[in-house]
Amino acid sequence: MTFMELAKNRYSERFFDSCPVEQEKLDKILEAGRIVPTACNYQPQRFYVMRSPEALAKVKQVIPFHYNAPLVLLVCYDANTVWRNPSDRYYQNYNSGEQDASIAATTMMYEAEELGVHSVWLRGFDSQTVVDTFGLPENMIPVMMFAMGYPSEKSKPNGWHFKRKPLDEFVVEL
Repeated sequence: MTFMELAKNRYSERFFDSCPVEQEKLDKILEAGRIVPTACNYQPQRFYVMRSPEALAKVKQVIPFHYNAPLVLLVCYDANTVWRNPSDRYYQNYNSGEQDASIAATTMMYEAEELGVHSVWLRGFDSQTVVDTFGLPENMIPVMMFAMGYPSEKSKPNGWHFKRKPLDEFVVEL
């Protein structure tokens, strides 16, 4: 399968089977997030694996839609490690953390798909609640979570999945 086929076929899973993701596959997914390009190669991305019943119960406390996945990854960045651009006049105090963490998360999402592990990006949470609930250090900034696992027999793409705007709505040549 080509990358373009993988990208077109991947969809946000909302019906997970309870079968756990094997450690070998999780290791490959995490490695995909480790090796991504980051600003100045500072590598501020951090990953928290949540698969124990206790950790998943905490996930349910901080985000209402978790789709009962057997595994959730919390992707953060270390605010002490990010690249900063003090000369940006438009976006003052810019730092690369969210961008670097998002590149890592997206790469892990596609690696998971290649391994047959489905995922859904989750961001409907309050960051302070996540920090408090999981006892994260104050320099650890939550960016997103994604629920992961194998699809259940009810699995299917949402109807919106195949509705895409035309390319000319995204591209402007300057």
